[in-house]
Amino acid sequence: MASKLAVLISSIMSGAAFAQEGFIPEVVVTAQRVAAPESKTPVAMSVISGEQLISAGMDSPSNIASRLPNTYLENANDGLKITIRGVSNSDTTEKGDPSAAFMMDGVYIARPQIQNLAFYDLQRVEVLRGPQGTLYGRNATAGVINVISNAPSRQREAALGLEVGNYASRKASAMFNLPVGDTLALRLAAAWNKHDPYLSNGTADGRKLGLDRDDLSVRLSAKWDITQEASLLLRYDHSKVDDIPDNIVPDTNFYSFASGKPVWQGGSTDDRLTNRFVPFNVRPEQGFSHKKTDGFSAEANWNLGPATLTYVGSHRSFEHEFLTNYYYRVQPTVALGVRQGFDGDYSQNSHELRIATNGSGPLTAQAGLYYFRESSDQLYTFRDLQLLGLPPYYIFPHGPTVARSKAVFGQASYRLLDGLRATAGLRYTDDEKSRVGSTNFQQGPVFNPATDFKMLNAASLNTDQTTWRLGVEYDLAPATLLYATLSTGYKAGGFNDGCVAGTKALGIDCPAVLATPESTLVYQPERLKSWEVGAKSRFWDKRASLNVSAFYYDYTNLQVSGVAIVMGAPRFVTNNAAEATVRGLEADGVVQATPADHITYGFTLLDAHYDRYTPDGVHSLAGAKLDRAPSHTITLGYEHRFRLPVGDLTAGGVARRSAAYDIGVPTALLQYRVPARTQSDLQMGYRPDHASWSLQAYVKNVENKVQPLTIDSFGMTVPSDPRTYGLRFNYRL
Repeated sequence: MASKLAVLISSIMSGAAFAQEGFIPEVVVTAQRVAAPESKTPVAMSVISGEQLISAGMDSPSNIASRLPNTYLENANDGLKITIRGVSNSDTTEKGDPSAAFMMDGVYIARPQIQNLAFYDLQRVEVLRGPQGTLYGRNATAGVINVISNAPSRQREAALGLEVGNYASRKASAMFNLPVGDTLALRLAAAWNKHDPYLSNGTADGRKLGLDRDDLSVRLSAKWDITQEASLLLRYDHSKVDDIPDNIVPDTNFYSFASGKPVWQGGSTDDRLTNRFVPFNVRPEQGFSHKKTDGFSAEANWNLGPATLTYVGSHRSFEHEFLTNYYYRVQPTVALGVRQGFDGDYSQNSHELRIATNGSGPLTAQAGLYYFRESSDQLYTFRDLQLLGLPPYYIFPHGPTVARSKAVFGQASYRLLDGLRATAGLRYTDDEKSRVGSTNFQQGPVFNPATDFKMLNAASLNTDQTTWRLGVEYDLAPATLLYATLSTGYKAGGFNDGCVAGTKALGIDCPAVLATPESTLVYQPERLKSWEVGAKSRFWDKRASLNVSAFYYDYTNLQVSGVAIVMGAPRFVTNNAAEATVRGLEADGVVQATPADHITYGFTLLDAHYDRYTPDGVHSLAGAKLDRAPSHTITLGYEHRFRLPVGDLTAGGVARRSAAYDIGVPTALLQYRVPARTQSDLQMGYRPDHASWSLQAYVKNVENKVQPLTIDSFGMTVPSDPRTYGLRFNYRL
């Protein structure tokens, strides 16, 4: 019966009227840590090529979300916020962890503040949806973002890109690839991006506001083919970002509070992007932010015949200094101006050793060892909170904060019958996290023992987790894959400010009267169990594709973060307060209607809500939606290639319609509803025949509508980007 059904579906799907020219090309991905065709990879995922990124003007992670099902990548004021299928994270401090793993050339990037760097000289970006706890480990409950840069090649080539746009946007990128002898190749790539602020200052204080950009990135790669069976790929990258962190407006730019609850109100884009807040308690200062990050990685591959041994090691460092001005609403009609300074240093080291079988036998398997360590020191300085009973300087010197993770993992697939395979994977992870620091109540910028007071912040947590994956996949037809998986994932636990009675560190005691109960000082890992079924099919003589997945999540020990008053002072607190259920359907694909007509489409359904959550111990949010979880979205794209006498002209666009969704501030018992909206992007390109140059133009957010990206406990709101456009010149040798 199954074979007859396969033949029937295959015959229907292959009954195309078009010739073979113009078929959809196959994309090779590494979603499961080994190279495989995307259409044969049993994971819900999206792939965007480097050429697609350039043609659409998408030069950072936050630009690509409109092309991805059930995915939000938002450049919040405290780093990249990733939400996939309603699974997200609110704590971007050194003690918090993201819910999605962000990988750069196989290396985990721990801090959200450096995940939204420039895209340049990339081969592709892979976005995996759903928990990936077996092969990627902790902090991958939502999914994985895989960014893969171009490796040095065996041909001499160079490229240059120059771009101008509105908001005084200026961009430049360059690449040079050089083979050296028969076994060595070098590649140098760089990108520079700058534009003026999207925000306007509606006050008379003369400050420049944020949502601007000024960054420079460089990457140097070297690939050495040691033998025919062994190779070594080295990469060094450096990025420098100088921008203005005052990228917030009051939530009243979008909402009214006549009823005590936020209600969406009308307003022009210019009004929403204008900050008119004039604090009565302080004169704001000009904000600034300086980031610098350096990374070195090594990837070694050795083909042993039956198997390939791979090692990926990395060292990364990150420095960040900023001064910003905050809007702190402390009563429904009263808001304070607060200045915050920050100085932080971070370093991380990671090592992974992996072995994977070669060949096409019935058994394919891989196994590996993983080690990660991150260490950081921070100094947070808050001023202007005297009206809350705090001193002029409310300071958090912390460090070192250390996180260690060790893991062993393995996954194997076995061909039970022709076309039928079963997969099982297991990963054991041991996590350690510790931090020492203090909360200082100071009269001046330097601690004075005669007038100032310190409270100890010291905690540690050691947990271990076992994550696993079971799956089955079946080739219903040569170009149709069915799959089903049952998998688990988790996000590491952590701790809040405070200390256990009797603790002593940094010369500071923790007496019982100032101690924090251990049950509230630490929070445990959150866990997710996922059931998913899906299908991937190519039909119409490989001119069309359809990817479908249905999923159900059981989400327990959900970590919920927000600002709470602890011992008379505001603190950022995380606890295991909630359980949730997520279920949905995703469908997307491509239709190459003619060799000149390219169509993309997508449709999602999503129900992500709390099953149990009482943020204040009294009011239940059971049934409330998780953040950024619209009930449905529809995406449609079209591109046509016009043949001209002297070259090709391509033109097209993508539009995405999203239902309304919520952004919650549970500690304030507020749910901000973001209404349904449509956003469209347009692009055009011209390439002359037999020429080395081309032109590309784009418009993003044609409707010029903005909405809140994040809203915090005090009403600080980061808005999305307005309409932007640009013209790019490309030259390639």
